Amino acid sequence: MFAFLDSLFAAGGSSPGAVEIVVAVIVSLILNLLVAILYKATYRGNSYSQDYVHTLVIIGTVVTVIILIVRGEGGGQIAFGMFAAFSIIRFRRNLTQARDLAFIFVSMAIGLSVGALPLGQLWLAVVVLCIVAGAIFAMAQGDLFAPRRVSHSLRVRVTNDINYDEAFDPIFALFTEASELRSVESVQAGMMTELRYDITLKESGSVADFMEKMQVASGNNRVLLSRIRGNDLGV
Repeated sequence: MFAFLDSLFAAGGSSPGAVEIVVAVIVSLILNLLVAILYKATYRGNSYSQDYVHTLVIIGTVVTVIILIVRGEGGGQIAFGMFAAFSIIRFRRNLTQARDLAFIFVSMAIGLSVGALPLGQLWLAVVVLCIVAGAIFAMAQGDLFAPRRVSHSLRVRVTNDINYDEAFDPIFALFTEASELRSVESVQAGMMTELRYDITLKESGSVADFMEKMQVASGNNRVLLSRIRGNDLGV
């Protein structure tokens, strides 16, 4: 088997040997599996695709094999040319998140590094992947660079004699970081008005106190507070 691999990959004096080829492919496969695990661990959303994760592993491993084939005298330029060609080929899938594209490049970079580096320097690819993976995991866990998100949806019914433009302002100033009137609807044959707000509650505030004050301000009519998850808003 090793003799067959030697004959297949022996294109120049610096072509990799059979052992180096097998080791490089195994290392590439393991590292790209780690990339797949990282992607799954940091994924947010409702469109997770097992097929996409498998593709990440396959792309990285195949790039390694290609680089090993063309590696040798003058092969470096060919390898990087092929890598550039891969980068401009439109990925035949509608990517739901921009980070999906980034993970494709991470997988390809791992495949390229493992295929291009000598056997004794493969640890460099491992170290670089650990650094990149650590940064991605930290950003995901710490929710870094996240915009301010709406935390709750508030529905309030008031009678028509209440000036809702000003009635709730003192309460919102005390208990919320931000509030926005999203809709106004006439209900119960025009006898009442239903207001819908997007609000961000302060962490230090009491929800019970907020609801009590809203209940009084609305004239003891219906008040409904619903929690909103950030991903549901697409942010």
